[in-house]
Amino acid sequence: MKARILTITLVVLTMALGACSSMGPEECAATDWSAIGYEDGSRGMPTEYFGNHRKACAKHGITADFAAYKAGRNEGLVEFCQPSRGYNLGVSGGRYHGVCDIALEEEFLDAYQVGHQLYSLRASVNNATSQIAARESELERVRDSIRAKEALLISSEPTPQERVLLLADIKELAERTGELETEIAVLIEERAHHQSELTNYQNTVAAYGF
Repeated sequence: MKARILTITLVVLTMALGACSSMGPEECAATDWSAIGYEDGSRGMPTEYFGNHRKACAKHGITADFAAYKAGRNEGLVEFCQPSRGYNLGVSGGRYHGVCDIALEEEFLDAYQVGHQLYSLRASVNNATSQIAARESELERVRDSIRAKEALLISSEPTPQERVLLLADIKELAERTGELETEIAVLIEERAHHQSELTNYQNTVAAYGF
């Protein structure tokens, strides 16, 4: 077991230092395909991911061992297809590739959906917050523009025609100010609603031990 963990660690470090497409002939020749399969399986990667490894080594005339890869991947999937991993994948917004065996998938998917719902509710709160911030920034810019135009309007610089245009600009900016204030108020209400939903759901999730 320690040997497998060490091998997997070396594989992960190799992949972190360089993408699969940069694997050299020595790496391909010495690769433990079972360990790579285990690593991919434990991360829930689909079988098609093997193609990345195969193409990288094919460039060096080395054939990847799919049988060993698949055997390792099946072991890794047992680790991946646990409810706790499903929840963690969902709550992080990760994508499930439909890799779990039918015997493990139901509980995994239940937990995944719980986590994903929590992720979605948090995203709704964060999205509303971002929209509020964006509109508040625009509102401040509009107000600055109004102040600048009003200051120019009362100065001696503008011609009568320019004063007419300045008044029209100020009127349009004032209307935009009202629109932004209304949008911000609506978004604040929406965020409060999403936050309430999030809080209630978090309490429910906590009651189930997640």
